[in-house]
Amino acid sequence: MRIGAFEMREPLPHLKEPHVIAILRPWVNVGRVGTLTMSRLERHFATKQLGQLAMPGDFFDFTRYRPRSRLVRDRREMRIPNSVLSYVEREEAPDLLLFNLREPHAAGEDYVQSIVDVLKALDVRRYCLIGGMYDVVPHTRPLLVSGSAGGPGGADLAKSLNIEESGYQGPTSITAIITQEALKLGIDYMTLVVHLPQYVQLDEDYAGAARLMEVLCSMYGLPPRLVDEDRGKRQYNELNLAMDRNPELKAILSQLEAQYDRRHKPTEEPLPPLAPEVERFLREVGSGDRAQDDEDS
Repeated sequence: MRIGAFEMREPLPHLKEPHVIAILRPWVNVGRVGTLTMSRLERHFATKQLGQLAMPGDFFDFTRYRPRSRLVRDRREMRIPNSVLSYVEREEAPDLLLFNLREPHAAGEDYVQSIVDVLKALDVRRYCLIGGMYDVVPHTRPLLVSGSAGGPGGADLAKSLNIEESGYQGPTSITAIITQEALKLGIDYMTLVVHLPQYVQLDEDYAGAARLMEVLCSMYGLPPRLVDEDRGKRQYNELNLAMDRNPELKAILSQLEAQYDRRHKPTEEPLPPLAPEVERFLREVGSGDRAQDDEDS
């Protein structure tokens, strides 16, 4: 059956007060933290696919999201980039819907409306977007999670989890409209964005993924073993060794740590500005930020 631009399996499952956990590639997916977290959830729950775009080429540019060719038992198969929805039925409410979304290159308004139509048809109670962004934070301190929330359930939960209110202003995704439309339908929404050290920019940041999973485990009573902290600790420990061999970087790290500590300790004193050399270093790193891979699979 069709719901907007999505082809859905029939019959639709009878889900208990379902909540959506969504990621958006390549936007807000630095370090692939959203992808890593979603993949871990899908493996843990052995999710079942519920739907996908019937004609993904209506929304995606396949010279940017490249189809992939692979050999399976000497037979060539093509994998076409898509936005895919899967689901999890749990013993107790809420059931979960996992939405792997991609940034549209065309017909963005139709794409958003189709997603909203799916939320409405499945009687979704909460829409939660997870991801990551780069920030001027040290890797030697607990990773921060910020975001926004709407609706009584979402706002109260964000407060209980100590999620910092995001003050971001600037370019965003057309899919941000989903949260506005969800609120009109009485659907709670949340965004959960982990802040990663700008000067690191790992292809896969396992510490960031673990931090996101930690929040989701608190929200949904998931087993703590899903929070894989060891790989992230190893990555950041290797970074510590590199810092020890570079006095200049170590001095910059000390300033970032001091600013982080001042920011998160109650005080009426204004935060001291970063030293000019630190500002210059971060500008240089920022100018070379790697765009997220549009072919991310």
